[in-house]
Amino acid sequence: MGSGSPRRLELLAQIGVVPAEVRPPNIDETPEKGEVPRQYVRRMAREKARAVPCAEGEVVLCADTTVAMGRRIMGKPEDAAKAASFLYMMSGRRHRVITAVAVKRDDEVFIKDVMTTVQMKRLSNAEVNSYLSSGDWKGKAGGYGIQGPAGAFIPWINGSFTSVVGLPLAETASLLIAAGYPIYQEVSE
Repeated sequence: MGSGSPRRLELLAQIGVVPAEVRPPNIDETPEKGEVPRQYVRRMAREKARAVPCAEGEVVLCADTTVAMGRRIMGKPEDAAKAASFLYMMSGRRHRVITAVAVKRDDEVFIKDVMTTVQMKRLSNAEVNSYLSSGDWKGKAGGYGIQGPAGAFIPWINGSFTSVVGLPLAETASLLIAAGYPIYQEVSE
């Protein structure tokens, strides 16, 4: 697996997939000039998959998630001030969370992306400051994680919950199967 995200590892375990090894790629994740969010996450997932060394026949899974307000890409904030600016920007508004998944086997890369619309309630200063002090925003696109305390800020989503967490399970399973990775095996008695 080409991701060190504990959330992605937990999600994979839900469908019975436990990576033999975790090899996070080291790539430049800077958006290109004029790049829109969906193109960005697809490029990141593809580049991550290509950057992970693997043996012949080995299957590598990589993913990238971003939060988007219009054409603006809201990646992982570098500090609490940036996380606060993201939260205030999304407060009382809808935004999109886009996750792209890339599965590589040999020279072939399979990619799918999933876009989910998320409504964030109007946040008070106390809610934002309390959330920031929890540290839960660190390392999360858009500066929040729906699976943690910020879940209380999200009254509505349209799309895939697991994609907002960081790995759309239905699409991931179908990509792994397409790459020849046996997810669902017959159980013999």
